[in-house]
Amino acid sequence: MIYNILLFLYACAARVAAHFNQKVSSMVKGQKETFGILEGCIKPDARYIWFHAASLGEFEQGRPLIEEIRKRYPQYKILQTFFSPSGYEVRKDYKGADVVCYLPFDTPGNVRRFLDLAHPCMAFFIKYEFWQNYLTELSRRRIPVYSVSSIFRPDQVFFKWYGRSYRNVLSCFDHLFVQNAESVELLKTIGVTQTTIVGDTRFDRVLEICHQAKDLPLVEAFKGDKLTLVAGSSWAPDEDIFIPYFNAHPEMKLIIAPHVIAESHLEEIIGKLNRTVVRYTQATEANVRQADCLIIDCFGLLSSIYRYGEIAYIGGGFGVSIHNTLEAAVYGIPVIFGPENRKFLEAQGLKQCQGGFEIHGEKDFIQLMDRFLSDYSFLDKSGKRAGNYVRDNSGALEKIMNTVKF
Repeated sequence: MIYNILLFLYACAARVAAHFNQKVSSMVKGQKETFGILEGCIKPDARYIWFHAASLGEFEQGRPLIEEIRKRYPQYKILQTFFSPSGYEVRKDYKGADVVCYLPFDTPGNVRRFLDLAHPCMAFFIKYEFWQNYLTELSRRRIPVYSVSSIFRPDQVFFKWYGRSYRNVLSCFDHLFVQNAESVELLKTIGVTQTTIVGDTRFDRVLEICHQAKDLPLVEAFKGDKLTLVAGSSWAPDEDIFIPYFNAHPEMKLIIAPHVIAESHLEEIIGKLNRTVVRYTQATEANVRQADCLIIDCFGLLSSIYRYGEIAYIGGGFGVSIHNTLEAAVYGIPVIFGPENRKFLEAQGLKQCQGGFEIHGEKDFIQLMDRFLSDYSFLDKSGKRAGNYVRDNSGALEKIMNTVKF
């Protein structure tokens, strides 16, 4: 009852916010279109496996599983849903799924209509997705449902005295494929035992991306034979740390792939640079060789660009949280990131193996970069540790495939 009241209030707030916020407006509009999409695209006689991811990051965790199912069990069709526009807008044309749409709000009426139209034969919810009404109805209809790459911490509502009623949602899962032993032990304390430790499917995903990395001749021409720092998904606080160092070190080059590529942010970055810079969309074979800094002002290249660096800086650690460290580490290069990384097991693992380095400001960054630039052995060993960490923690996909009954 309390859950449904809170959900109703959330839905009302979202509809109001939609008048003022483009992202929320896209979500609300997209949810209204979902049932029409299902009515027009779902084939009544086909068997659908439903994957739900809140956003793009969670989708990437589920993607290896989708593609492996496609390969081994082509008789199934795939339904992919998103809650956030940042996932849907980027992957709405994803060829690995037969139907892609938003997930409507978790009201009892929406849930029944969605499941009646989609009629999935099984469902996979990625990481932190615990929608009570959807999961309860899936269980009631005896549709197998799995949690993939989930991780649990003591501060989550399931383990609080006021979360007793909500924790029942976990019993709706046929199995929870969790990332670590701590999650298994926490779940045991509330009577949830249908668990297996498999790790994080993102390790499998980044290895696959690495093997499929694009050759980028312009980036290769830019790099030449100079040591290159690749700054991925950077924000202004990150840029205020690494750009001054780059300005003062002509022996290195810099590739910046900012998280936001709005013109105002690009101009802000250029204003901080006092060395030759070129944008990727304006680069030519001639001018890119003369540049010291390359700004990636388009999407879709970052995961391939890391291969051209000797060091990676991962943005977001001086804001809400860091972005994807594994995309860089898989290439066997050390990764640097800010302090907002506590909720990311892979960041903790990279720090522990000394393939990843947490900094708290410009002073830390200077000390670390000075050591990288002056001690090749340290740079080489740090990079190898990062790469080995990714390879040593892969294999989640196979464990899941061997457990689920298709």
